[in-house]
Amino acid sequence: MAVQENTNLTTDFAKAQSIDFVNRFTGGIKKLQEMLGITRRQGLSEGSTIKTYKSSVTLADGNVAEGDLIPLSKVEKTLDKTYELAYKKYRRAVTLEAIQRSGFDQAVQEADTALLRKIQSNIRTDFAAFLATGTGTAAGNTMQAVVADAWAKLQVLFEDDEIGAVYFMNPLDVADYLATANITLQTAFGMTYVENFLGLGTVILNSSVPKGKIYATAKDNIVLYYIPVNGADLGEVFNFTTDATGYIGIHEEPDYTNMTASDTVINGMVLFAERIDGVVVGTITPAVGG
Repeated sequence: MAVQENTNLTTDFAKAQSIDFVNRFTGGIKKLQEMLGITRRQGLSEGSTIKTYKSSVTLADGNVAEGDLIPLSKVEKTLDKTYELAYKKYRRAVTLEAIQRSGFDQAVQEADTALLRKIQSNIRTDFAAFLATGTGTAAGNTMQAVVADAWAKLQVLFEDDEIGAVYFMNPLDVADYLATANITLQTAFGMTYVENFLGLGTVILNSSVPKGKIYATAKDNIVLYYIPVNGADLGEVFNFTTDATGYIGIHEEPDYTNMTASDTVINGMVLFAERIDGVVVGTITPAVGG
């Protein structure tokens, strides 16, 4: 007997869960883009290479006698590092017993939330590890001193550009200040951020940044690269739920071999600084006896 029209099937609920998962991820990404001032995002195919560059200027002597040939100055943008963009794949399963105990919606929602947070955490961790390779340096005995030095270094590095700076710090390094400051903390994509903290631009507090380190760069130096999950030939073989951008894809289905509801998630997205010499790595070195 055919199923009556408009009957809700278990697949309908799975689809709703998948859409919710995708929307939560994409909403966080859009807020993150806004927070970091990202205007450039670039969709690439899997296996594409991402290249970071260092800039250098050789300025000729500008003291030229009347009628003499003006010497050439040289501006070079040299390749620093090359990375390969690839899919990352994840899978999770909710057991029959968990669904019976908590109900389908709650059991799957909890599992989805945990998986989503872990994926976001991995992206943040990878980004922080990349920022640590910045070639600019700043130092000082206190957090405020390092921030001031990093701010000055950015003014020199980007002196010909109007930049909005962004600083990445470990919450433990600013805990004493936060205890007495009247500020409003906001969250996007699992990162806590503060606008105009210490008179700066955007400050992002995240434990992915090692304690005692501060990373600083220009907002426009950060680029979002991603592999569109809903592009290429994936749709010919796989059935993923995605949003319009295709940042992330999820497929949910029951597995009767072990009585679980399983999700497969794929994502190919990285945050990069285009100019690695435009990333300042600050180190807090407390004074001896301080």
